Amino acid sequence: MRPAFPVRLGAAEETLIAQLKAAGADQVAERVTVAGLPTRRVEAYHYTDLKTLLRTVPPLAQPANEATGTAIRVPGAYALSIVNGVVQHAATAPEGVIVGKTHGGVLTHRDDTLVGISNGLTKEALSLDLRGTIDQVIQIDHRIEGEAGHVADATKIFVADDSSVVILETFSGSDAAHVGNHASYLALGKNAIVTHVTVDLGSRATAHFATNEYHLAEGAQLRTLVVHAGSGLARTHLFPRMEGAGAHADVTGLNLVSEGQHSDITMETTHAVPHTSSQPLFKSITRGRSKAVVQGKLIVARDAQKTDAKFMHQGLMLSDDAEILSKPELEIYADDVVCGHGSTCGKLDEDSLFYLLSRGIPKAEAETMLVRGFIAELIDPIEDEALNEALQGIVDGWLLGQ
Repeated sequence: MRPAFPVRLGAAEETLIAQLKAAGADQVAERVTVAGLPTRRVEAYHYTDLKTLLRTVPPLAQPANEATGTAIRVPGAYALSIVNGVVQHAATAPEGVIVGKTHGGVLTHRDDTLVGISNGLTKEALSLDLRGTIDQVIQIDHRIEGEAGHVADATKIFVADDSSVVILETFSGSDAAHVGNHASYLALGKNAIVTHVTVDLGSRATAHFATNEYHLAEGAQLRTLVVHAGSGLARTHLFPRMEGAGAHADVTGLNLVSEGQHSDITMETTHAVPHTSSQPLFKSITRGRSKAVVQGKLIVARDAQKTDAKFMHQGLMLSDDAEILSKPELEIYADDVVCGHGSTCGKLDEDSLFYLLSRGIPKAEAETMLVRGFIAELIDPIEDEALNEALQGIVDGWLLGQ
């Protein structure tokens, strides 16, 4: 039913409605027509009011044959690319990697506008079927090239039982005011071990939206790391779901935000069966007049006894004008669980800074050392040496203001 008082639509919403209708996604278009973009009244968008923050949406990007560069290079990685929503020709895949394409969106239908837009506008998705122990990092480079464009693209990844892999997805493009809506669907088989890293390195003019959906079978082990270090407006929504006994997820993320940026990592982890665990850990570092948001919800189903889940967000403010907003939530329907959440926020520890200064270390270098130490807990568990170095380079670049 339409509300008694229709929502007043802005330019961004009008453009999205037209694009969705042209793509045949009439139901999603109707939803945007009725409800508009999410505002702070929608709990999952409480601190990221898209109706206010996303004023315009550019035309759908034209297909591009190839990318002009890559955000970061990881030596030895098996490289794949998606440019302006088009899956590019892949080099010969290593053993255990089957590369293909699927048509349409990849995300499970849910009550989320960005998910609906992603499924409605995605024409083709990169599919990966991974089997065995894959030694090479698989790097998927998403780029939006040319003039300002709106892109919806997706990856759909299946990791077989008893397999292991490290996957890196990077997001970047030209300096135009792009809007990217990216989707990643990962299904982990029994006892699979997966590290999944996503890094936003878009330009300050870009709005970057991503949805990562994970399904963990019995004994599966997942480590994720989301890094926001580029786009002016960035939001990643994480949906891990523990579906088999013994499944465990270390869900981690890092907001690196400077003057004028708004970065949001929102997580909803579901423990659907007994004897599963998760340990979400997020960190935010802000400087200048910027805003970092972390929202984390742990859902424990009625039958999911013996769940062990703990959420933590730690914020570090490097300026008085910065904002760090945190909203941890627990939604527990079982009675034999160990669950908790916590959130801290503050400035650099003055005693630690004084100690370094007293040892003759210049102030700027001492502050950098403390920031690196604050972040280390997220990056050190990434065991692949080349990928670890690449992530350290991103942090160093941000610290230097690049």
